[in-house]
Amino acid sequence: MAQISDPKIAFAYLRPACVLLTRQPSVTNVETLSGQLKEVNDATLQQLQEYVLFPLRFVLKVPGPKKDKLVQAVAEAMCHVLENTCVQSWQTLHDLLSELCLCLSSPTDPGKPADSSEELKLSVLRCLDALLHAAYGDIFVRLFEPAMLPGLGAAISLLLALGEKVKSRDIQAAALKCLQALTLQCDCTQDHVVPSAEEQRAIGSTMASFLPGITTAVARIITGDLRQGHAVTVRAIKVWCSAVGLVMEDAQLEASEPSKTLLPDLGRVSQLVVHRQPHWVKSTAGKLSVLLKKIVSCTSAHRHWRVRLGMVELADYLLARCSRSLGECVGPLLEALVGAINDEEPRVRERCEVALREVSQKNQSSSRSSGGGDGTSESSSTFTDVLSENLHSLATSLPRLMRTSDDQQKLFVLNVFLGYLKVLGPLVSVVLNSAAHLERISKALMQVLELDVMDVCIVEERSRSSAVETGSASPDCYAAHVQRKHFLYFTDDKILSVLTEICRTVGYYGNIYLLTDHFLDLYCQSSAYRKQAAMVLNEIVRGAAGIGVATESRGLEGVGRAHSSATKEDLVAAVESVMEEYTSLNNWHLITVTEETDRDRQDQQLLSPPSPFSISNTDVGNINPNSLQVVPSSSGSPSPSSSTSTIHQLNSNIWQLCIQLEGIACFSQALGRDFRPLLMTSLYPVLEKAGEETLLVSQAALGSMWDISEACGYPSPKELINENSDYLLNDISLNLQRLHQHPQAPRVLTVMLTHSDCSLLPLVGDIVQDVLMALDLSYDHTAALFCSVLHALMQALVRWFPSSCKRADESGRPQQTSAEQEVFNIRQFLLDYRKEKELAEGIGIEEDDTEDLEIPPPTECEDVDDIVGPDVKAELPSHLNITKDVMERCIHLLSNPGLRVRLKVLDVLELCVCVLSEKEDELLPMAHRCWPALLQRLTADEPLAVLRAFRVLCTLGETCGDFLRRRVSKEVLPRLSSSLARQAPVSAKAGPVYPHTVAYKLQLAVLQGLGSLCQRLDLGEADLDAVCEACLPYLSCRQPIRLQEACLSVFRHLIQVDADALWFTLNELHCPSSYEPPHPDLLPVQLSGMGRPRDECSDNVLRLLREEYDHDRRIGQ
Repeated sequence: MAQISDPKIAFAYLRPACVLLTRQPSVTNVETLSGQLKEVNDATLQQLQEYVLFPLRFVLKVPGPKKDKLVQAVAEAMCHVLENTCVQSWQTLHDLLSELCLCLSSPTDPGKPADSSEELKLSVLRCLDALLHAAYGDIFVRLFEPAMLPGLGAAISLLLALGEKVKSRDIQAAALKCLQALTLQCDCTQDHVVPSAEEQRAIGSTMASFLPGITTAVARIITGDLRQGHAVTVRAIKVWCSAVGLVMEDAQLEASEPSKTLLPDLGRVSQLVVHRQPHWVKSTAGKLSVLLKKIVSCTSAHRHWRVRLGMVELADYLLARCSRSLGECVGPLLEALVGAINDEEPRVRERCEVALREVSQKNQSSSRSSGGGDGTSESSSTFTDVLSENLHSLATSLPRLMRTSDDQQKLFVLNVFLGYLKVLGPLVSVVLNSAAHLERISKALMQVLELDVMDVCIVEERSRSSAVETGSASPDCYAAHVQRKHFLYFTDDKILSVLTEICRTVGYYGNIYLLTDHFLDLYCQSSAYRKQAAMVLNEIVRGAAGIGVATESRGLEGVGRAHSSATKEDLVAAVESVMEEYTSLNNWHLITVTEETDRDRQDQQLLSPPSPFSISNTDVGNINPNSLQVVPSSSGSPSPSSSTSTIHQLNSNIWQLCIQLEGIACFSQALGRDFRPLLMTSLYPVLEKAGEETLLVSQAALGSMWDISEACGYPSPKELINENSDYLLNDISLNLQRLHQHPQAPRVLTVMLTHSDCSLLPLVGDIVQDVLMALDLSYDHTAALFCSVLHALMQALVRWFPSSCKRADESGRPQQTSAEQEVFNIRQFLLDYRKEKELAEGIGIEEDDTEDLEIPPPTECEDVDDIVGPDVKAELPSHLNITKDVMERCIHLLSNPGLRVRLKVLDVLELCVCVLSEKEDELLPMAHRCWPALLQRLTADEPLAVLRAFRVLCTLGETCGDFLRRRVSKEVLPRLSSSLARQAPVSAKAGPVYPHTVAYKLQLAVLQGLGSLCQRLDLGEADLDAVCEACLPYLSCRQPIRLQEACLSVFRHLIQVDADALWFTLNELHCPSSYEPPHPDLLPVQLSGMGRPRDECSDNVLRLLREEYDHDRRIGQ
């Protein structure tokens, strides 16, 4: 529908509704007029503006209370008129402003908002905003004449009260938007008044009267309840910024104020006028600084990025326009900008960098042009001086802030610290040349990075991961298991990330020689600073190499730097000096476990069978009192200080080693392939700690090995060790000859074996002989140490040369048995039984068909050439020779008085059997030789040793088979059977604590391995009967569940050996059904279990019968 464009027609169309509304003010009449107004175009409505506004204003002027709906409808109609027309009359602007403010204010207290509906207030505020936008420029400026101060002040006070007191977000935002329009800083898309310089100065002078009230109230809104929403906070920041910028603008204050003669009719209004004299400016800047600090502290770490962006824009705006007048505010404004340079939101970060670059360039240009002759103190100090002093001040207060603030405030403070460094950029090096600055910054980092080392779990944890798993793990596996550092003064990982970036930024821009020397001095001065200094040094070297440094910031020079000031030669020199200090005697061989007797120490080393352990030996006569304690020799007298080692000291030592290991990894990343020449001095110490007994240290060392491998171009630690094995093995060989001085040598060999492959075997053969020789010469003192090495060696051989005979033999056995069970012919069974009985009685031997005798084909493990070739013994492979030599030592060490030594030897012996299983001719003689010592462990030793010896016996049974049948039947089974029979009543009556006892574990281990052992040895009927008799009590439901399951596994294996005998035995216990003979000539079957009521063994018996003999159908019948 086309709008009315003819003024006469529009007047005739609108006149009845206007007259009716004047006579009868009602919501319906207002809505009628409002609908008609929308049918008139803007140009025509402009000519009729005064006419259509009159009835609407008349409704507002009618005395007496008015309904909210009526006032709201009038405000909405007026808003439509004002949004589509311009206010050209000062009187109209003045009257409308007063009338709208009266609609918002309370009748009894005009300074407070009325107790009206939120919808009404929102409609009136929108109408007021439309009025301010509709006013012509010359008309709008008249609002700021001195005579208007009372009315303007009332309007501003009302809007501030609405923005602060009302809980509705929409009303708060609308009130603040009106304030923005009053201060000429509205950010909407409409056209706005652009005052001249003279008009701007007049507006600023008038608004100076209201600046304290506006800034104070708006500051309360900004720092108020977070539930008000980010939109209100952002709008309030803009109001605060525009008000301060309008009044405190440098250009206005520097221009001479024209002398104005106040009109005589102003009267008391003249007391409200503020003259912006220098003393007033200085006083106001100080008060604004207090408010600004509160605002910065609340908004710089705000969770919504738009609030943080608004704060950056506020700082940029005020620094650009009011930097001289707001002298005391420059520090907080710079802090707000600098704190946002590391913001997680890219838009905030980019805006901050632009602002800082502009401020930097402006201050540098003004500093160069000022020359010190203008008389102002600010122009004589450069931007760098301000930043460096702020940095020094912040570093001074940093420890206190980290102790007293919450994590959010700590993060902001550290971001400000980092921001100063980034803004200074290359000038950081100049700042750090000041001894005061460097000392203050370094001490602040030392205090902030202090670790909490009171966690008892750190010193308790031991390396328990198997060597095979360790050797095949990925770098991500070690990264996932790295212990998280716990700091005294913060817990948030983001704080640690910022501290790390601070150190890297210092290293990137600073002098690498100065920094390493200074922090190495702190490292050596006191053990209290050692861990923190090492952390800082690690990150400084990384930063100097450009790793993890955000170089997009251009600093004060305005030009981005592509690389650090440190050259590759500088880095190498710095790394060498730091690494030399790290790996020195006093800083590398630290106590990580409590000191004990020699025997207890050996036992402690064997608590974790599959892993290498910590053994250190040094001269402790001359130790720096400030250095950490060194592990004393196991053969010497314990150090007096070692007896007083506390958990705190041990944890501190552990973390010290971990940080130094991380440092070596950092250095390799910083140098890349240039680190390869340094491997000769660094790899051996890292391998020492990879074999450390303490879990945290060993994981840190293994992670360092992965990092070094990647940095130096090796695919994995395996290639790292293989490529550098020549000088590593040379060092090990030399150190083994001086074992009392270098007890770590076996540990390094253990780690090499764990992480290498079979290509290392030719090189390591001589070293193994040296180890065996050393063991022979001093087995009483070094048995625990060398057993760990031999264990790692045998694990490596098992991994490098897997046996195939065992798998082939095991895979064929169950298939044959199952095939026999599938096809069963009772006639053929009886014929075979008769034939075997006659043969047993000596009948028909001479008539035996020799065709039944078949020569079995050679197995995979037999060498075909041995059948046709000469009877010459072939030379054994090197790994089998080594295994035989190791097994010889194990036979002798099985009688060692130390329990845990015997346990370790039994583990090694089991691995030897696995390796020799591929050569039966070599295995059987060795098995024969070790049998007496093994039998002693099985029959006359501690329960733990019996457990381990039984495991070795099971492995021997799997590999030797029939060779051990008679020995096991005669010497082992009777003892095991009697032991099981004795313990059965005990375990049946035991309580919930019994599964934690050694007796239970022994029962469980025997039951779990006995079945497979009997099956592999193919024992006779008498032995099977003895085993069945011993195991039957464990079918009782009163036994622990795991013992019942293990017993069931025994019977399942025995069924594979003699199914008929076991069927008869089980049915004698409990027969689920009667068996009718298939022919009358056959006698009925009578079993003891028939008709017997269910008892404690019935459930497990029925389970075995169902699983193994397929009785489901018969039981169902």
